[in-house]
Amino acid sequence: MKVNLLGYTINIKLLIIPVVYILIGIIIFSLIKRIINKASNRNRVLKTAQKQRLKTISTLILNIIKYIIVILVLLAILSLYGVNVKSILAGLGIGTAIIGLAFQDLAKDLIAGFSIITEGEYEIGDTIEVDGFMGEVVFIGLRTTRIRDFKGATKIIGNHYMDNIINYSINNSLAVVDVSISYETNEKLIEDTFDNLFKKLNKELEYATKDIEVWGVHDLSDSAVIYRVVVETKPMKHIYTERVLRKEIKKAFDKVGIKIPYTQIEVHNGK
Repeated sequence: MKVNLLGYTINIKLLIIPVVYILIGIIIFSLIKRIINKASNRNRVLKTAQKQRLKTISTLILNIIKYIIVILVLLAILSLYGVNVKSILAGLGIGTAIIGLAFQDLAKDLIAGFSIITEGEYEIGDTIEVDGFMGEVVFIGLRTTRIRDFKGATKIIGNHYMDNIINYSINNSLAVVDVSISYETNEKLIEDTFDNLFKKLNKELEYATKDIEVWGVHDLSDSAVIYRVVVETKPMKHIYTERVLRKEIKKAFDKVGIKIPYTQIEVHNGK
């Protein structure tokens, strides 16, 4: 159907059909988006990090689908207006190759980012070490990963550089405390003090996954017998647990009179 408007002949079909193509594209994308969101929200018992990873994957898939639909709708409209779509596709192939060469690092980052997210090499909240920089993972994107150390410094690393990673959050940690005790202290008193204290602490240590163990005499130094105390903890909770152990051991020793040696300097006046 054609109409004459201000001296120009306009084909109504060429105005309506492109709008129909666009509406169809929007409807298809909305349906796919609803299906993906429904599937990703089905399991409500996932951990926060797992939900973040699932959300990132869903966003990636939706973006890819969106661009595909936009390209298909655009090509369909151009074809409707008599444009040679085949030549455009051939040109896109050459252009893609040129762009691919120009943005190799970006492509590597995106591929590596997708691999990291899908394989779960590390997750948000994990403590990892990369090239000597150790910290908590605070963001995982398709292009970069952000790691924040205990001082607050944040390092942003391209995903294709994320190799030779040490992940400290996969397995439990081990809290180790070496306790120096005077040579004159009765061994039975030491053992009884440890036993009484650790029976109490085994019920109170927040992050311990096993009972506290005394591995015995670790070393004989110049001024003290050194006992080693260990306990398995949740990942990266060993430092906090070591501080608690030192504090409680000091309090228990003070209560029963066990001395912890310290360096002393004797000064003699030569006169």
